[in-house]
Amino acid sequence: MRTSNLGNYFEDFNVGETINHSLTKTIFESDNNFFSLLTMNHHPVHLSLEHVKDHQHGQILVVGTLVFSLVVGITVPDISGKAIANLEYESVNHIGPVFVNDTISAKTTVLDKRESKSKNDRGIVYVETIAYNQYNKPVLSFRRKVLIPKKK
Repeated sequence: MRTSNLGNYFEDFNVGETINHSLTKTIFESDNNFFSLLTMNHHPVHLSLEHVKDHQHGQILVVGTLVFSLVVGITVPDISGKAIANLEYESVNHIGPVFVNDTISAKTTVLDKRESKSKNDRGIVYVETIAYNQYNKPVLSFRRKVLIPKKK
């Protein structure tokens, strides 16, 4: 049996490279409902067809933090699967609406990387991820710093 190669080491990241993540996810109504209930976000724009029929988009919007969480998960096999820690998330931007039954994909660009100042067995990788719907329209972006181990 071959073991999973979840994540990459610090040396595997190259500044300027873009990673096209292979995972995608269609967001179903049940995903949105469960996440809304779990996080206690009961805003009717996320749950009520009656409420949204006169709303700007005319359909239920997926909870933005669900989209964010999903996209972070999509990036784990390539970015943070070997991470020691996610150090920082910044510049989270909801670029476009996400609706029930949209399929989300993502790309990540390595913006910078540096060795740790306190421990020589790790480094910090700074990336920007952009999520897209099935029409290749950007719907979310964020940047983060991830503490990644070096190869032994």
